[in-house]
Amino acid sequence: MDLEKVVCYCQNVTNGMIKEAVDGGAVTLEDVQAATGAGTVCGGCLENVRRLVDQFVSERQA
Repeated sequence: MDLEKVVCYCQNVTNGMIKEAVDGGAVTLEDVQAATGAGTVCGGCLENVRRLVDQFVSERQA
């Protein structure tokens, strides 16, 4: 996965920033939104952000 890829263009949030938020303790979409701002403007990226949060949380627990 390209951690430099932008997933939320409104807030310029990358995959890596979402991973960092999860690594820092975020476990829900809302936690990641609070930490990064991803998905808080237009909402167009919410499904992608939610998928990434689920993926990174699963990887962290494994």
